[in-house]
Amino acid sequence: MTEINGKTVWITGASSGIGEAMAYALNSKGCNLIISSRKEKDLLKVQGHCEFPEKVAVVPLDLTNLDVLPNRVETAKEAFGGIDILINNAGISQRSLIVETEFAVYEKLIQVNYLGTVALSRLLLPHFINRKSGQFVTVTSLMGKFGSPYRSGYCAAKHALHGFFDVLRMEHEKDGIAVTLICPGFIQTNVAKNALTADGSAQGTDDQATQNGLPTAVCAQRIIRAIEKRRFEAYIGRKEIMGIYLKRFFPKYLHKFVLKSKVR
Repeated sequence: MTEINGKTVWITGASSGIGEAMAYALNSKGCNLIISSRKEKDLLKVQGHCEFPEKVAVVPLDLTNLDVLPNRVETAKEAFGGIDILINNAGISQRSLIVETEFAVYEKLIQVNYLGTVALSRLLLPHFINRKSGQFVTVTSLMGKFGSPYRSGYCAAKHALHGFFDVLRMEHEKDGIAVTLICPGFIQTNVAKNALTADGSAQGTDDQATQNGLPTAVCAQRIIRAIEKRRFEAYIGRKEIMGIYLKRFFPKYLHKFVLKSKVR
């Protein structure tokens, strides 16, 4: 087990939700933080709410703008003289049927949830190799392990993350690099409100399952434990976690159960 206290951690998607909660939890442990998202004003608010704001560097970042990523990586590395952990948390969900969804929506889901995350991680990889240490922590979803209606593109992108980072772990374990995949279920965030609908617009409404999910602060503490234990995967949520095991041992039952559930 590796203590996270005092480490330098870069968090994407840090302006709200799980990323914001992670920022507060890690800052209270004395970590140096680089926090990123597209919303600089919100990032500055998060920095101001931290217990030790002087230990927080704000680096605005849009994962769809691949051309600026190399510069952002250099800025992040310079903030505290190096990076120990990258938490790939930025992402966007979906709520639309396949037959109704415009192809541009799938392109955006892949760009943000998969390609942007891969591009950023790949740029930071040489830094970890040179240091002979480092940890990629990628927040996927339970939807990265099994599927659900209305989330086809989201599921596809999250499944892709598992494939990429499983291989990264295999190729670079010899370099002292760890990979932890975090699979949250229902967490009390704005993920449903911000989810893309068939035409690419935000859904704008919440759902009961998300409202009744785990608080973000609880989720953050469980993620920290998974990071410190260097777990390969961590499943975070309530009863929805059972879907992991149903998929593995009783896939047809899971199929029928999901179809009967209120998944919208």
